[in-house]
Amino acid sequence: FFYNWDLDDDLTSLTWSSLMCFSIFSFLFLPFTLCISCQGWGRWKNSEYLQFISILEETKTNHTPANKVRSLCYDFDFASWPSDFSWTEVSSPKLSKGGVSLLKPEPRLRGAADSVLNSVRTLPCHIISFLIAHSFGRRMLYPGSVGLLQKAMRPMLQQGQARLIEEFDGQRNKLVACDGNNIDTMFVDRRRDGGQNGQTLVICCEGNAGFYEVGCMNTPLEGGYSVLGWNHPGFGGSTGVPFPQNEANAMDVVIQFAIHKLGFQLTDIVIYAWSIGGFTATWAVMSYPEIQSIVLDASFDDLLPLALKVMPDSWRPLVQHTVRQYMNLNNAEQLLKYQGPVLLIRRTRDEIITTTDTYITGNVMFLVRYPKIMTDEGVRVVRQWLGASSHLEEMSVYSGYEVDDDWCTSVLQSYQADRDVLFPWSVGEDMTVEGRRQLALFLARKYMQNFDTTHCTPLPATEFHSPWRL
Repeated sequence: FFYNWDLDDDLTSLTWSSLMCFSIFSFLFLPFTLCISCQGWGRWKNSEYLQFISILEETKTNHTPANKVRSLCYDFDFASWPSDFSWTEVSSPKLSKGGVSLLKPEPRLRGAADSVLNSVRTLPCHIISFLIAHSFGRRMLYPGSVGLLQKAMRPMLQQGQARLIEEFDGQRNKLVACDGNNIDTMFVDRRRDGGQNGQTLVICCEGNAGFYEVGCMNTPLEGGYSVLGWNHPGFGGSTGVPFPQNEANAMDVVIQFAIHKLGFQLTDIVIYAWSIGGFTATWAVMSYPEIQSIVLDASFDDLLPLALKVMPDSWRPLVQHTVRQYMNLNNAEQLLKYQGPVLLIRRTRDEIITTTDTYITGNVMFLVRYPKIMTDEGVRVVRQWLGASSHLEEMSVYSGYEVDDDWCTSVLQSYQADRDVLFPWSVGEDMTVEGRRQLALFLARKYMQNFDTTHCTPLPATEFHSPWRL
């Protein structure tokens, strides 16, 4: 408010309007001040709160495991949680200033003049794409980052987090990625239980509305594995927004934490992803090829076909530009860079991922890894097997082509022993059509696992296992 001074009264009198403004301001501000004062007074007189503040300050000053265990007894804002690991502990700030590397779409070759004219002509499209991606676009793609949804789910998330800590002795950790985002993680250590699965660390990548508190982390937990779950940037206690670069930065610091703080080797790590989590999972195995294996559940090859399916045809150029420029979740392209074992779990009644009857992550991978087997005839029989409506029908297709598993295994092992080469393999080049059909179905059955359910049904522990390796 403004004071209107009356110059005729020696600038000492407040006008009536100024007094009214002052009264209104005092009326609005005084209750707020009283509330803050009462809250501060109540906390100052609360012995439990004073004890919590003392423990938190001591933990920040001396971040020992004992102090951390004491702070875990309280549920408080994760922003006040002291950092447990930072990317700067193992990486040079100069090397990682721009974030980890991503695969970029190949630019179209144009002349200098043509390029300038095209830039001017497409400027409106670039502006609209930017606005879409940074407003409702990324919220549609990652609804779990919407504050209203998180507020509604808060009781469920608190209950899930308490369960992980109390029943599984989970360890909550705060990681700092190279972009400055804080990543909220939960680690359950099973190495001391004596089981074989406990020696393997499963890093879980959640879906677009998934949180480690109530997400796919429970599947490997029930299987007896050591598990490391983390929340997307902007989810739960994690800060930032879930754009591809931030997602990859978060995945990178999670892997570094698993290696340098938790003591796992890359060969002990399995990446498990559900739905949109396939992007960070495939980025991980592309960037760290020594990782033991990857399991993709209800994931996709590329985001673009899914986006085009739900948007009007007239928006096609705008959708293509927005996805490729700001939300380029190119899972298949990243997965092709990985040479290790892969398991693709296919939801046969998936109502979200499927764009056609046979669209499934893995088609591109088969064509690249085994081009001589996946000829037109090989693709046809695999599509026939994928199109089966039941397990009985799958077995009927498989037996109808008289697939000999022992023969297929020996052919692949002989090829591997003689050459020991990286993919793509030329096995099947001098083979009969019947032989290629058998190998195509054999490989499809080994790489892909059908699960008769919808997209959001939790995967039972019985359906989770390490991928096939020759």
